[in-house]
Amino acid sequence: MGKIIMEPSLRERLAAYAASDYYGFHMPGHKRRMGAFFNPYQLDITEIHGFDDLHHPGERGILMRAQERGARLYGAEETHFLINGSTAGILSAISGCTHQGGKLLLTRNSHRSAYHGAGLRNLRLSYIYPQTVETLWINGGILPSDVENSLAEEPGIEAVFVTSPTYEGICSDISGMAEICHERGIPLIVDQAHGAHFPFSAYFPEDAVSAGADVVIQSVHKTLPSLTQTALLHIQGELVDREKIRYYLSVYQSSSPSYVLMASIDSCLELLEREGEALFEAYIRRLEEFREGCRDLECLRLAGRELAGKKGVYDFDRSRLVISAEHTAITGEALMEHLRNTYHLELEMAERLYATGISSVADQEQDFARLGRALYELDRLLTENPEWRNTESFRGWPPLKAQPLLPLGTALEQEKEWVELSRCPNRIAGAFLYLYPPGIPLVVPGEEITKELCGRIEACLAAGQELHGRGEEGRIAVIKET
Repeated sequence: MGKIIMEPSLRERLAAYAASDYYGFHMPGHKRRMGAFFNPYQLDITEIHGFDDLHHPGERGILMRAQERGARLYGAEETHFLINGSTAGILSAISGCTHQGGKLLLTRNSHRSAYHGAGLRNLRLSYIYPQTVETLWINGGILPSDVENSLAEEPGIEAVFVTSPTYEGICSDISGMAEICHERGIPLIVDQAHGAHFPFSAYFPEDAVSAGADVVIQSVHKTLPSLTQTALLHIQGELVDREKIRYYLSVYQSSSPSYVLMASIDSCLELLEREGEALFEAYIRRLEEFREGCRDLECLRLAGRELAGKKGVYDFDRSRLVISAEHTAITGEALMEHLRNTYHLELEMAERLYATGISSVADQEQDFARLGRALYELDRLLTENPEWRNTESFRGWPPLKAQPLLPLGTALEQEKEWVELSRCPNRIAGAFLYLYPPGIPLVVPGEEITKELCGRIEACLAAGQELHGRGEEGRIAVIKET
């Protein structure tokens, strides 16, 4: 018998990584340093006497009071803790604002969880598309006029779902959309998972709660010092059935909610209430100094407020570090890999022309300085090597117009077969295909797979991007023809 090689356990790998010099400009926002917990096992209990119940909080119970703190901080009429992430909030909001088989107006660049919510309710989807910012070939904003036109042209829409900010920090005009929706008595749901920090400084874009959205979902773990899987759902106004949303929160969240995660949310909110003004003032000073320090980069570029006002971009979240490599011959993936391997700096995600980092209140001056030095050293290498300079402009991919042929929920229940990509044109998709992150589907079950879409898939694969949803030997799921 050969010698058994013991691989390190997940706990051992995590401990080793924690002891290393790797630093993350990615979520979670506590950056593995800011928090009040020591041994989580000491805090891990169930719904015992005196500790309330997330699904049935007492009128003056400890969890009810904690959620009221959240509502007070965010200026919402009602706030709920989410311990299954923003995903649980998105599923609950969509289910609570629609009827089975109803109709949802959805921004096409929404996270896959929104599509899952539509599938669970077997909703008919109508899409609105973001503009395209050609300099980086990223999704721009959603125009309120497009929302208005869709609502005028398509009767029966029960709710509108918008993502703002995007993964790259692009914000749409939520106030304008809310006004349009409310004139027609339709609730506006906003996935603001990446904008939980917005209310704590005027330096950041306006948050969707104060902009008038009816249901807002925010991930406190993404940009604030809270544990992964923690989020908030806010409700306001009279257009939504609050009891229905509360019911679905109990459906999509664990019946044994983690007190460790709930305590993490409460601890984060308590910190913001007590020290938020000073913490954000210092953070914004560090962030702005870093941004100013990047102005002299020659080949690389840090995207900023210049995006605002272009292609539906109502505002831009400057905490999002979008590092452009558009004037170089390297890809965003290569940029991200270089920072990881050479400088032990891990970013959040990469695309063809850029890589994106997430900053938060937990990032200190030395962390920004370390990233700044790495970018300048790489920028110098690119400047000194002409072959690494870009000789032709890369033309990206604007959103393809999707053609839903079957409701999503119906398509998911159909018999499927797995075929080669070359055999997919004119077939109906049987499964999701998406790049992750950010988890936005290239194709949704029930949509027609066009030749243009097949070309987009081939281009993504040629660029080395990881495409989730393919089967063995790269086959694609389509609905079986009868």
